[in-house]
Amino acid sequence: MSRARETRKSPRKTVVTVGLLAGLTTAVAALAWPAAAGPADAKGTYRAAQANGPGVTNSSAPSGKVLWTPDIKAGPATFPSVQCAKGNFGVASDAVKGKVWRARQAGGQERCEVVGPTLKSGSTFYLGWSSKIDIRDSNSRYVFQLKCSPSSGTANHPIELDATNGRIRLQSWTYKHVAVPLWSAPVKNGEWHSYALKIHAGRTDGTIELWFDGVKQKFANGATKYTGTTYDGTSDYLKWGSYHPSTGDATNLFTSPRMATTLAAATAGS
Repeated sequence: MSRARETRKSPRKTVVTVGLLAGLTTAVAALAWPAAAGPADAKGTYRAAQANGPGVTNSSAPSGKVLWTPDIKAGPATFPSVQCAKGNFGVASDAVKGKVWRARQAGGQERCEVVGPTLKSGSTFYLGWSSKIDIRDSNSRYVFQLKCSPSSGTANHPIELDATNGRIRLQSWTYKHVAVPLWSAPVKNGEWHSYALKIHAGRTDGTIELWFDGVKQKFANGATKYTGTTYDGTSDYLKWGSYHPSTGDATNLFTSPRMATTLAAATAGS
């Protein structure tokens, strides 16, 4: 499948920028992240929560600490920035998850994404969230990215989850911008699925581990941990939503992502 390189867009120079004050608060909190996170569940599984509770920053959580999560009660201003056409990102009500985020990428638009915190090279952390997609064409969409700056001459997006033709796929991209397909699974429009990642940020010694629907996954080589590029350039950050220029509409509903020191804390809101 042909992959277009994403054109670098600063998370501070967006189509619609909201919550400058909230973004500065989040960035300050990001600087305080520990260099290492706590251990994963010994059995490699967790029980995904059914409700999406309100988000808090730098809060205590059972079996770990939440380092960052957007507060859904505060609306889009809780994200450092929004890269989306006006009115296409906000809060929606879902019969299963309650209040969730809704990113709608209309046909012909390049993206509808929100930007998370800036990462620190050498850090280790867990991410957890749930997502329900609705893609109305056969083109791929990035629904999650770990994005690096600058885009040129780097891995561009060292980690990404993309959806197309009824499958979700996890890929890593090397510092030479070569894709490394790691894992895929079938998904359908209108289905909720939970995702959790353990990431160690490094240019050549980075690692990735994945849990899908509460179960730790094996990668294409049979291992549960991938070592390679998970950080590149001078500044890396996280993104959720829908990205790739396409003709049809795509919508991504997702619970508030949680970055935490343990798997249990990261998945508590999924």
